[in-house]
Amino acid sequence: MLGHPVTVLGAAFKPGSDDVRDSPALSVAEALRADGARVMVYDPVAVENARRVFPELHYASTLEGALEGAEALVVATDWREFREMDPIASRRRVARPLVFDGRNCLPTDDWAAAGWDVRRIPQRPS
Repeated sequence: MLGHPVTVLGAAFKPGSDDVRDSPALSVAEALRADGARVMVYDPVAVENARRVFPELHYASTLEGALEGAEALVVATDWREFREMDPIASRRRVARPLVFDGRNCLPTDDWAAAGWDVRRIPQRPS
């Protein structure tokens, strides 16, 4: 991970909130940073709160800016904006089309068809 740019999409502990207390998304971002990744975080509403808690992380003000040059994306909060991202347009912005869907919220087939390497958390059998 040393020096590799990774974008974490989401900072709030849940969509529709700017609350970052006990946020799994920020725990992931901080763990990646501790492993040497250059971490960029984007959240539609929680960036300022996240910046106060984790000032050592980098923050993007737009989704497009967050994607620029990333070698990996981590979807860490299930925001509608992330679910509705265009995988083709997004691929043009990143350095490497690798996404870890930590919320299992992306339409995997669409992303794979656009050339993304999509990783997900395995679903438990129902």
